[in-house]
Amino acid sequence: MSLHSGSEEPIVRPFMLTGGRTQPMQDGLRIETQLYAAPAALSAPLRFEARRIVELCQAPRSIADLASALRVPLGVVRVIVADLITEGFVLVDQVPGELSTTLIERIRDRVRAI
Repeated sequence: MSLHSGSEEPIVRPFMLTGGRTQPMQDGLRIETQLYAAPAALSAPLRFEARRIVELCQAPRSIADLASALRVPLGVVRVIVADLITEGFVLVDQVPGELSTTLIERIRDRVRAI
């Protein structure tokens, strides 16, 4: 059994990243939900994907953007992000109104990249 794929990146099963959970604790997280890191999040004792999400969310990012950057399934990112929201390390940017065409196209492109 190999721990690496052909590209020599470690293979980690999605359920290992979420502790076996498939549903996020925070309901209503859509792929276009904009997130940003809380000010103290970078100094929090976070590991692996949670740490990377906080680093990426120094500027607002959507869940789709995070999934694409981390190269993990959307469902996995939703579970990890929900945990970070519950812990107060990531905040939801409450953007009122409809999404712009540019944002919708960017989300579409990110989802395709996954």
